[in-house]
Amino acid sequence: MNFYLGIDFGTSGARGVVIDQEACIQTQVKYPFETSDGLDLAVSWQKALFNLLEQIPTRLRQEIRAIAINGTSSTVLLCDERGNPIDSPLLYNDSRGGTTIEQLRSIAPANHTVLSATSSLAKLLWMSQLPSYPEAKYFMHQADWLGFLLHGQLGISDYHNALKLGYDVEELKYPQWLDKLQIKIRLPKVFSPGTTVAELRAEIAANLGFRRDCLVCTGTTDSIAAFIASGAKSAGEAVTSLGSTLVLKLLSHKRVEDARYGIYSHRLDNLWLVGGASNTGGAVLRHFFTDAELKSLSNKIAPEKASVLDYYPLLKAGERFPINDPNLAPRLEPRPKNSIDFLHGLLESIARIEARGYSLLQELGADQLTCVYTAGGGAANSAWTAIRTRCLGVKVLSSANTEAAYGTALLAKAEGVGSRESRKKRLT
Repeated sequence: MNFYLGIDFGTSGARGVVIDQEACIQTQVKYPFETSDGLDLAVSWQKALFNLLEQIPTRLRQEIRAIAINGTSSTVLLCDERGNPIDSPLLYNDSRGGTTIEQLRSIAPANHTVLSATSSLAKLLWMSQLPSYPEAKYFMHQADWLGFLLHGQLGISDYHNALKLGYDVEELKYPQWLDKLQIKIRLPKVFSPGTTVAELRAEIAANLGFRRDCLVCTGTTDSIAAFIASGAKSAGEAVTSLGSTLVLKLLSHKRVEDARYGIYSHRLDNLWLVGGASNTGGAVLRHFFTDAELKSLSNKIAPEKASVLDYYPLLKAGERFPINDPNLAPRLEPRPKNSIDFLHGLLESIARIEARGYSLLQELGADQLTCVYTAGGGAANSAWTAIRTRCLGVKVLSSANTEAAYGTALLAKAEGVGSRESRKKRLT
């Protein structure tokens, strides 16, 4: 029996899913992140990765043919020649790169994806000013570095993660304008998501009981992995990920890029995933309510009635999409005494942001929205689903599978069952 492992590194924890040849789930494992700062963050990632591997039953480990990993988009770090982090990783929503936007604007095409305070390229330019920068040899995304821990090859990425670094996903190469920045560090070699990089390190295979020829593949981002898992396949279908943040992806024939609104497109076979990521989402809800309170209070909401409360729920200043403003202030007032009304206002306000996002994508040329699949923890909230259906005006469905780790396992499966010749083929 052959099995395939997908690993998801989200904002609150890491998960793993093992599937069989029929894409049926055999086991699921998880590891919540510990609170940590600075270099301890990378240590936490590494601990989570190997803890997940150890949780997988031995009988499954012995038959896993391929592994793929996803990470949060634009979560990046600098590494030395051995792959050791030389400074604090920057998370997906870190906006310190905003100080480099004018420099980028003088070089990058108008409204390019990199022209955002949270883009990978903006982060790299900001990091290039750090005292530790001369020690750096490689710039890596979270998924790149985690993959390196398993296969041992430095400087390897996929074109989903590399999009916000400036990589041209249509031409499948770095653009010439990037040379003008004279970046004195090794940018990742970019391959198709799910491409074999190397076999699992021999010592890991031996110590943890994996097969020696287990393949480790290039990964993807968490939101695209969730899209792959959802079951959405046709233009006009979309996936909203309701996790710690709010991520929208609309399948379209046309590519849309507009940094003014934090909009970008990922390549997915012959179509485009057009979308953006907002800083609102489940993290705001959990700031005010426990999971038990969310469940109990949601059951008491009348979702057919629109809330009169108009919030912009953020934990701190700064938004990426559908408003791209690193200084946008949270709006959480007035707060009613009744917790049911307050939660209703939060859920409705996030739904309005979602609707505003999809409307903007269509205004800029993406295909008309026909239905929305939902991934992430918020997918289980029936009151929220009803509110979103009313705000969006289209059918809202549960994803075929809501785990990003499942979508990543499908990537690993596609590569694991392919021919060795196709596994060796690299795009650039």
